[in-house]
Amino acid sequence: QVQLVESGGGLVQAGDSLRLSCAASGRTFSNYAMGWFRQAPGKEREFVAAISGSGGRTNYANSVKGRFTISRDSAKNTVLLQMNSLKPEDTAVYYCAADRALSRITIPPMGADYWGQGTQVTVSS
Repeated sequence: QVQLVESGGGLVQAGDSLRLSCAASGRTFSNYAMGWFRQAPGKEREFVAAISGSGGRTNYANSVKGRFTISRDSAKNTVLLQMNSLKPEDTAVYYCAADRALSRITIPPMGADYWGQGTQVTVSS
């Protein structure tokens, strides 16, 4: 089992920045690719970003490329999502996910074995 706990969500204005954090516990952190997904009200969950277990590979949704950066801190068993130039359409509940295979997170149908409880991000215009 892998336990994931997100933090860092909140209410910001368009153009602001926010950093989400996901703390992982339970298994060897480096064995798992990590990802972020989001779900807005009335919409399906969508992929945002992912990072390999080693941290050497990253993937981003086109909608966030150039604005969001995913990284991982192996010493702290934490994955971060730095979100810059936020837009109202980024408003959603953001979920952290973990899976042994990066491809499972990034290739449709995208998914993962483990999920956090989510953290709300609201961007006002």
